[in-house]
Order: sequence, then C-alpha cells, then structure tokens
Amino acid sequence: MFEFYLLNEYYFASAQLILAMLGMGATLRFTDFVEVLKFPKGFILGLVCVLLLSPLVALAVSRLFSLEPGIATGLILVAAVPGGTMSNILTYFARGNVPLSISLTGTATVGCLVSTPLVLRLFAPLQQEGALAMPVARISLEIVFFLLIPLFAGMVAGTRLEGVRQKFAQLCIRASLAVIVMMIVGSAGAGRVDAGAYGPMAILALFAYGFSLLVISSGAARVLGLASPDTVAIGIEAAYRNISLALLVKASLFPAIPGVPDPFADQVFFVALLYGGFAIIIVLPALFLHRRMTSD
Repeated sequence: MFEFYLLNEYYFASAQLILAMLGMGATLRFTDFVEVLKFPKGFILGLVCVLLLSPLVALAVSRLFSLEPGIATGLILVAAVPGGTMSNILTYFARGNVPLSISLTGTATVGCLVSTPLVLRLFAPLQQEGALAMPVARISLEIVFFLLIPLFAGMVAGTRLEGVRQKFAQLCIRASLAVIVMMIVGSAGAGRVDAGAYGPMAILALFAYGFSLLVISSGAARVLGLASPDTVAIGIEAAYRNISLALLVKASLFPAIPGVPDPFADQVFFVALLYGGFAIIIVLPALFLHRRMTSD
C-alpha cells in the first residue's frame, strides 16, 4: 500500500494542487483583478513582501539557525511559492481588505511562473554541498498545467455555476485537503517522515521565518500609512504560503523511490507540511486582534 504511494507521489501532489487551484479559482472573479488599481500602494508593497522579502528572510533564517541542508532547502521552497487561497479566508475572518488579499494571491500566483523557478535556482543550491539540478523549464510547465490552468478553469466554472460557486469551491478544497492527508499517511507509513529529524532549533526557525514576515510586512504597511485592513491583509498574505504548490515542486525535484532512503528529500517534504500548520498559528493572533479592534 505504502509502496504504491511512493511510486505515485508525484501524481498525488499534482492532483491535490489541481483540486486546490480549481477551488481557489471558483472563489475569484475576473473583476477581482481590477481591484488592483484601487490599491496601488498596498498592492505593490504586498507583492514585494510575497515575492522578494520572503526568500530573503528564509535565507537569513537558515543561516542564523544553521539549519541542516534538507530543512533549509525546504524553507527556501516554502518561501519560493506564493500565498494560497487560505490567506484570503484568514483575511476575511480578520476583517481585513479581502479584495487586496485576493488581488495579491491571484497576481502572485501568476507571477510565480517566473519567481518560483528563479528563487529556487538562486537560493536552493546554497543550502547544500554540491550543485542542485534545477529543471526550470519543467517547473515552469508544471506551474502552468497544474496551477494556472486549473485556476483559470475554476474562475470560468465559478461564473458558470454562480448559484453553487461556494459549494463547488468547498468541495474542491476539501478534496485537496483529503489528498494531502493521504500524502501524510503514505509518507509516514513508508517511514519517509521522521519527526525526530527536527530539533527544537529547527521548529523555532520555522516560527521565526513566519513571524518575521508577518511583523516586517505589517510594519512596512504602517510606515507607508496604509489603513489597518490593508496592513492585516498584507501581513497574512506574506506569512501564509501555497503549500500545495510546494508539495508538487518537492515531488518533482526529489521524487520518492521505494526502498531508497532519502533523508534530505524527506526533510524538505516535512518542512513544507509543518509550515502549512505553523503559518495559521502564526497569523491567528493578528487575526483576532484586528477583528477585535474593528468590532469596537
């Protein structure tokens, strides 16, 4: 059973990303991207934080905490992907600027066609000895076929299924989460996920990465005089990442092979999964604080 997962890990990762992007696309409207023009200052700052600040902070944290190569590469991978649809949901619950959040998520998702391969090519080889082969063309194609096309298809489906748009989106996103659970079970059952590979410093490093992104991006927004709904939207967007895409890129770069232990790849995989949970914990205090402030 678990060998079947290892043989097909790439297809599991592809399926969960396609489902996640279909669901995300169904929540978006083409007019949402027009909202970008209404928030030029916040939008530009948000993109800088998501696409530029994130990998720089990841590189700094990996050096500061002297992380093992696999953990450091996993952190760079997380930093290389854009925000996910969960950031829009968290912004909504925080009573932040949802149109700005959606615009940042959608634009960064399209931009990752260039930014993700570039960040991985520049920073990932710095985390390990020897060269890391970076199939830029293949990663770019995977982003097109497994992320951008399903995103666009979800947007089209959403306009055609206006009455059941939310139900369709929820179904796709829940199915994507179910596939991620299968990936966790499959990897754990095959002995590829070893929680003992993480010491307390590695856990602290992941928190430091996410917390730093939240604080720096929110602080920059305040310095620029942005309204509090814009500030919380930018902070959440910077701290939360598209773990679905990170898992696909991991499966592409470091495919699991039955009977062949690969601690490095297993650490990369586990960091991506671990940060997906950490990111929500990191942004929750800011979410509840802003929600409480705006309810007064």
